[in-house]
Order: sequence, then C-alpha cells, then structure tokens
Amino acid sequence: MCGRIAITLPHDAMARAFAAAPANALPAVPRYNICPTQDLAVVLSRDGARHIGAMRWGFLPHWYKSPTDGPLLINARAETIAQKPAFRAAVRARRCLIPVSGFYEWTKDARGNRLPWYIAPRAGGMLAFAGVWQVWEHVDLRHVTCVIVTCAANETMARLHPRMPVILPPEDWALWLGEAGHGAARLMRAAREDALVWHRVDARVNSNRAEGPELIEPVEP
Repeated sequence: MCGRIAITLPHDAMARAFAAAPANALPAVPRYNICPTQDLAVVLSRDGARHIGAMRWGFLPHWYKSPTDGPLLINARAETIAQKPAFRAAVRARRCLIPVSGFYEWTKDARGNRLPWYIAPRAGGMLAFAGVWQVWEHVDLRHVTCVIVTCAANETMARLHPRMPVILPPEDWALWLGEAGHGAARLMRAAREDALVWHRVDARVNSNRAEGPELIEPVEP
C-alpha cells in the first residue's frame, strides 16, 4: 500500500534525471503530503521521446460514469494487474514512471494509534515508482489518471508494511516505458533490501490538509 507521497525535486531536476521534456503545467513542488485524487508529475514515453506531465493519482476505469462511481484505485497489485479488467490494457500499453522523494506508511501502537513513518531512498535523491495510466472521459469531463504498482514487501520493509511500491532503478526505466522491447513483467518485484531507509515523523501528517517540510523531519519514537 502506498497512500501518501512527498515530492521535493524541482521540475527541471526531474526532467534532467529522466531525459524528458516537461509539460507547461506541472503540479507545484515541493509538496510533502500528496494525497490520492491530487495531481502527480508522471513520466511516459510517446512518439519516441519521454515527457513529464500531470496526472490524477487515482485510476479511473473506462466504465466509471463519474470519478466517484466506484472504489478509489490508487494502487494496483503486481500479482494480478495483468488480469484485472481495470488495469490489464494499461499494463500492456500505458506504463509510466512516478518520481517521488519519499512516501509514508503507518504502524499502530498498543492503543491503536496510527504512527506515521517517512520512507526515502538510502542513497538520497529520488525514487521512480512503476505506474500505469489511462485517459478517462465522460460527457464533458476528462482526466488523465494513474495508479502505483505495488508488490509484496521485501523482508526489511515488511517490518513496516506487507506491501511496497515497485521501485525501478534507472537501468530498468526504458524497459518499463516500452522503449526496450518486451519483458516488463519481470520488473514487478521488490526493491533490494538496502534500498530504503525510514524514520518516525510527526502525527500531523495523518491529516490530508497538513503540508510543509517539517512533516518529513524525524521525531523520537
């Protein structure tokens, strides 16, 4: 599960990292508490070139009559994505990369209180989540939407949560984006055990209205 994201990289830094052309209108950065239904900067490959554009986090299947016509689809399980009617066409033809600086997960204490943790790349910089995307249109509404692909957590991450986003290193980006032929299915696996670090953060992030760099600062457990 991945339900909150932080993105602190400037747009030009993302464009350089992915060798991609940025769209004119991208979501504002930095953002420290991006929630489902908000826009993300997403990388895709089209007409022989990479582009970064804005997409709504929350995949809308074509049969939805409105954005709230069914469950909010923010994660897609790697194990079943190729069979699920909502995602099977997208995973074959519309794969994307979702750049993030870090993401949040929650554990519970003995009293049932939700304790937030911020997870980031051990080496610093950014992570590239595997995603799929789709254009949804109905009457006069149009949304470009995306979903994060998740897999079973590696042994280290499983101490926090049983699932984790599929995180792709740079050498796998071309294959996931469809630039390097077939075989992207083999990329839907857990990251290396040493890829991530995490720390407790303030419970303010539990509110989807909270924002600011202090949300990712460590607090004493």
